[in-house]
Amino acid sequence: MTEFPVNPQRHDPYKNFKFRVKWDGKYVAAVSKFSGLKRTTEVVEHREGGDPSTSRKSPGLTQFAPIVLERGLTQDHAFEEWANLVWKLGAGLGSEVALKEFRKDIVIELYNEAGQLVYAFKVFRCWPSEYQALPDLDADANAIAIEHLKLENEGWERDSSVTEPVEP
Repeated sequence: MTEFPVNPQRHDPYKNFKFRVKWDGKYVAAVSKFSGLKRTTEVVEHREGGDPSTSRKSPGLTQFAPIVLERGLTQDHAFEEWANLVWKLGAGLGSEVALKEFRKDIVIELYNEAGQLVYAFKVFRCWPSEYQALPDLDADANAIAIEHLKLENEGWERDSSVTEPVEP
């Protein structure tokens, strides 16, 4: 049976511009873009020998798409510090990767227009596979310097302890 929302008066979907990202128990400053959570399950087609005219489909491997975070460049070095755990120049042979620390679980929180938490997702065993410290620089441009972090992950789940708030 389909469960109906707690608030039958709300007809508007939540907006995508109020969100926060957290790792190591702290909110990450200035994140302005989050690429979203996506998973894809491969389709395995097979057929039975006695039925040559049709095929059957079964789920195969499931892959979780990388997450890309963007933010304006600030003095907060959280992106760089995490990327350096995966590979750090000059760390010494065998010490370039912090094997014990380079994976982190992160939390993505979505808020309604009143700033109330409405959804949260936990993303598991993330690690930076790509880091862009500086964008292209252009003296003729009038733009924010954007830093990028691409995170591989091994799955996510909605935090069911976050429930719909009573809206003002």
